[in-house]
Amino acid sequence: MELARVQQLLDAYFEGTSTLQEEATLRSYFSGNTVAPQFKEYQPFFAGISATQKEKSIRPLSLPVEEKIMSRWWIGMVASLVIAAGVFGFFNQEPSLTTEEKEAIAAFEQTREAFKMMSQNFNEGAEELVYIHNFKEAKNKILK
Repeated sequence: MELARVQQLLDAYFEGTSTLQEEATLRSYFSGNTVAPQFKEYQPFFAGISATQKEKSIRPLSLPVEEKIMSRWWIGMVASLVIAAGVFGFFNQEPSLTTEEKEAIAAFEQTREAFKMMSQNFNEGAEELVYIHNFKEAKNKILK
């Protein structure tokens, strides 16, 4: 095999873009005795890969049972509901006010009503000031 082709296959292999056929070509090249001196360092690597492909596990394989996943899911749902109930209860509790605080709130409401009535009276008085302004303008026109 020509050296440029081997270099091209190695580059594709280490970039992860080689096909299975190209990888098989590389394994067969490096398992032979005619490896170019500049590629000798890759020979143990491909020999190790070939050896690991022949290995088989004798240990039994057991997959996790899905019930644990479901139980974790249910535990998460229950925990979320408990937290939501706690937050709902916290925000919906009625404040307990002392009699002094209730009296202060009532006095505040009465004061606010008094200020509102006073504001309405001032607004009515301010409307009357327009007539005074008109009178002043007319007087200034006559006296000029």
